[in-house]
Amino acid sequence: MLTIDFDRFPIAAGDRVLDFGCGQGRHAYAAYRRGGRVLALDLDGAVLKEVRDMFGAMACVGEPPPGATAHAIQGDGAALPFPDHAFTRVMAAEVLEHLPEDEAVLAELTRVLAPGGLLAVTVPRWLPERICWALSREYHEVEGGHVRVYRRRALRKLLRRHGLIPLGGHHAHALHTPYWWLKCAVGPSNETRLVRRYHEFLCWDIEHGNWASRTADRLLNPVLGKSLVLYAVKPA
Repeated sequence: MLTIDFDRFPIAAGDRVLDFGCGQGRHAYAAYRRGGRVLALDLDGAVLKEVRDMFGAMACVGEPPPGATAHAIQGDGAALPFPDHAFTRVMAAEVLEHLPEDEAVLAELTRVLAPGGLLAVTVPRWLPERICWALSREYHEVEGGHVRVYRRRALRKLLRRHGLIPLGGHHAHALHTPYWWLKCAVGPSNETRLVRRYHEFLCWDIEHGNWASRTADRLLNPVLGKSLVLYAVKPA
């Protein structure tokens, strides 16, 4: 399930790509398949082991093109262990909303981005997220949970404050929004039959889907999209 649109955020062979807060690695894998020289970074060592294993499996079956590389390392976003201008592409998908020090992290992401390079940032969209917060305190008042909700305008201003030029954006994953509202309404830790059925539908849509579900998601994204995606460039 990709949140970043790689038509708007193109990765060419040889691009040096940082997937900051890579999680399960979905965007790192996509960048690897496109020929990038990928570095996936996260604080969770257990998750990184799974990402490394997947990188190895992809290489074994010849999935990435020649010249593509992929590595996964543990690191802190407030003090990235890379020199200035180390990457031509930087991705931060569903990360900033978890971090109290988002200004410091964005400063570091900008520092390691090369002039002319592109940044992609995704965060929960303001209205769907606010409804989740209103329905359930448990949803966000957990260790590692969301500490803020961004409005589109505020996130664009944040990017500009760090010297980046916003290029536009979009919303994604409209079909996921009702699922989270339902889950918050019944309690995030409660697995009701309806919640399970909806989750099964989302898993089917991610793995298989069809014209109807994909079209519905695309048409509903401007209204119900769960994620906000913004793209920006570092001036040359």
